[in-house]
Amino acid sequence: METGALQVSERIDREELCAGAISCSVNLEAVVNSPLQLYRVRINILDINDNSPVFPMSSVVINVSESTAPGVRFPLESAHDADIGVNSIKTYKLTSNDYFTLDVQTHSDKTISAELVLQKALDREKTPQLEFTVTAVDGGSPARTGTVMIEVNVLDINDHAPVFSKPLYKVSIAEHAPIGTTVTRLQARDLDEGLNAEIVYSFITRTPQNILEKFEIDSQSGDVKIKGDIDYEENAAFEIRIQATDKGQVTMSGHTKLLIEVLDINDNPPDVTVTSLLSPVEENAGKGTVIALMTVSDPDSGKNGAVRVRLASSSPFKLQSSFQNYYSLVLDGVLDRENITDYNITVIAEDEGSPPMSRAKVIQVQVSDVNDNAPRFPNSVVYAYLRENSKVGSIISTLTASDADIMGNAHITYSLLQSSVNGTPVSALLKVNSLTGEIESMQSFNYEEIKTFEFKVQATDSGVPPLSSNVTVNVFILDENDNSPGILAPYSELGSVNTENIPYSADAGYFVAKIRAVDADSGYNALLSYHISEPKGNNLFRIGTSSGEIRTKRRMSDNDLKTHPLVILVCDNGEPSLSATVSIDVVVIESAGDVKTTFRHAPRKEETFSDLNLYLLIAIVCVSVIFFLSLISLLAVKCHRTDSSLGRYSAPMITTHPDGSWSYSKSTQQYDVCFSSDTLKSDVVVFPAPFPPADAELISINGGDTFTRTQTLPNKEK
Repeated sequence: METGALQVSERIDREELCAGAISCSVNLEAVVNSPLQLYRVRINILDINDNSPVFPMSSVVINVSESTAPGVRFPLESAHDADIGVNSIKTYKLTSNDYFTLDVQTHSDKTISAELVLQKALDREKTPQLEFTVTAVDGGSPARTGTVMIEVNVLDINDHAPVFSKPLYKVSIAEHAPIGTTVTRLQARDLDEGLNAEIVYSFITRTPQNILEKFEIDSQSGDVKIKGDIDYEENAAFEIRIQATDKGQVTMSGHTKLLIEVLDINDNPPDVTVTSLLSPVEENAGKGTVIALMTVSDPDSGKNGAVRVRLASSSPFKLQSSFQNYYSLVLDGVLDRENITDYNITVIAEDEGSPPMSRAKVIQVQVSDVNDNAPRFPNSVVYAYLRENSKVGSIISTLTASDADIMGNAHITYSLLQSSVNGTPVSALLKVNSLTGEIESMQSFNYEEIKTFEFKVQATDSGVPPLSSNVTVNVFILDENDNSPGILAPYSELGSVNTENIPYSADAGYFVAKIRAVDADSGYNALLSYHISEPKGNNLFRIGTSSGEIRTKRRMSDNDLKTHPLVILVCDNGEPSLSATVSIDVVVIESAGDVKTTFRHAPRKEETFSDLNLYLLIAIVCVSVIFFLSLISLLAVKCHRTDSSLGRYSAPMITTHPDGSWSYSKSTQQYDVCFSSDTLKSDVVVFPAPFPPADAELISINGGDTFTRTQTLPNKEK
């Protein structure tokens, strides 16, 4: 008060006086006496850095989800510094860490704020909690600081999928393992916690149906078990994708692969598949022709799937291996459809398993026909028989040829080969039906003009090229009884009456005359019999039925007539029988010396004996001797054969007939010999058959009073 010095009486605290005002001043009034004067004084209180920044709390807990993305800001409550101006908070500092940075911002009102910025994604499983310090620094000199402890709790999210202990599991099981067998146990682990770490095992959604039918997995333990039959041939291995899923709000899954190898056992036989088959095969196919292509397979593996192939039986085929498990069935012989029309070829495939398994495949191969067989007649020569005077168009014979081929190759047509019969073309005499083989006559035949003829018929098939064969047809004209007997000289004059003289003293059996007749027919149609037709009841004369000799039955008596007119009837044995008659007057004379025999058989020439006759006689004798020697030798050989094989032939049989003839027969040969016991001259007659059988020898019998015949005798059973 004495000096007027204004002094601070106590400590000045600007923060108390002015709080947060930018400018702080104290207004004073001072009164000076003597002279009295009023002074107004404004004292500006200047701030000094006497306050440190102070945070509201010494520590701050921030809960941050680990799923928070980098760049997210977390504002911090600003520190308070009572100082102002340069002494106020100047900046904030953050202790070093890997996850957060501090963003310090100066606002328009000169205030400073700080924000934590997440620089790196948090991972609770690695760093579940962070602690660092934020320091507030003022601008004073020396600067004052204030700190706050920041504690960051990383909140768990379901950000980790379960992880299997192996990315790939490999196991092996035998096929057809029992149902319920545990294949393997899978294990997964989740780094999360709580529900986020609880795991459920399952197959992925897109698991094939065949796996779901054969396997199942325990959702809690992860055991994989067999649910259905496991067949190596269906699946040699299974690749199963399995997932482990947690129970988080947003579930996450981990995956692994289970590779199951199925171990093969020999439970399947080999299989033969024909990929190409040539059927039918032409019977003229060449050796080496490929008939079939086939593949052999066995679903098993290793030796169980190694296959050997063979044919079950011998056949004109063989197997050739063209490549591994590829085979060709080729022709290795000659085919003949006429012997074998088809083949059932059995192919056997056998594996090398233990025990081995096999399978047979039957391949049917048809053999197609080619025209390699000509038509064939049953016999090379055919005998046909046609009665004379048959109508035009009569069927002589029906030829049948067979062809071992089939279809068109066996379609046969018949035709006549050009030839002639006695100068007449055979086509003018006969025709053959080209389809049926029937041979028809085109004219009527006369046995007396033509007895036999032959021609050839050709059978041709319809193959390409056509094949043909011939048959010789021998036609025998069968005789009909169309000719009456003809009386031979000397009784052949028509309308004349012949006279024969006999003595009155003639004894019984006296030869009167001999009637000779011939018949142009043959066989029984030419077998003549003689009868006295007039007078009826004649008891003086008789005639040999076969010989035609007229003889007396008894001696003459005085009561007998001197002239006896006889009518001789000559009949054949045909149906109906034809006949001829001759008239003879037998005159009885008293003296035998008056009987003159008239030989009217034929004109007689003067008998002379010349050198030529002598030579002829010698030749005839020599030929006869040779003939009889040959005949005796032949009979000796036949008798020897008969003795050695009695069982093969029947015993000879001799049969007598009512007319006085007898028959000698052996086997199928029969000779009829007719004779008369009371004739002065006997004749031997061989009755010819109506036609000669096949395979015969020809003999001729020439008699003095008979006509010449050529007769064919059979030499084998017919």
